[in-house]
Amino acid sequence: MQGPDSETGRGRGNPLGIDRLAENGVQGRGVLVDLERIFGSGRRLIGAKELLHALQVTGATIAAGDILCLHTGFARHLWEMGERPDREKLSGLGCELDGADEELLEWVSASGIAAIAADNAVVEHRPVAPRTDGVLLPLHHHCLFKIGVPLGELWFLSDLANWLSSHNRSRFFLTAPPLRLPGAVGSPVTPIATV
Repeated sequence: MQGPDSETGRGRGNPLGIDRLAENGVQGRGVLVDLERIFGSGRRLIGAKELLHALQVTGATIAAGDILCLHTGFARHLWEMGERPDREKLSGLGCELDGADEELLEWVSASGIAAIAADNAVVEHRPVAPRTDGVLLPLHHHCLFKIGVPLGELWFLSDLANWLSSHNRSRFFLTAPPLRLPGAVGSPVTPIATV
């Protein structure tokens, strides 16, 4: 791990920082799974069983290197609320991955996906308290620290979900470059889907 430059005080970056991901960007085949269409707009935990069901229902297939995009409708509902979002209403909206589902974590590893993005606030369910091992967000821990799969949060996917559904498709070309911020662990992105 590299520390700050002693002369300038600026960080030189870390081998695992977001700046490393920004060097080549995030670009590849995106596969959208429309969880809202299958399970509705209410809050629901999605484990391996539910995700595999959603893939089967939509006909979406995942290959190594794909970027998995999960449409829950949460970002659209948030956007429609304007400047005064209703926290209580939002707390009951949108599917969330069940990071405590070991079968889901195993599927993520075995699938070879390059990244996961969702239109909800955290991608996975955020429990009130950490597990007994101290991990609060097990999917984040698994993806980011164990296997190097980046996560994208609060992507607006509703327009894309509608277009793909109307054309009986689930795949598209995705470009989502992060900012090159030396030493940072995350960055905003402006994802672009080419269909």
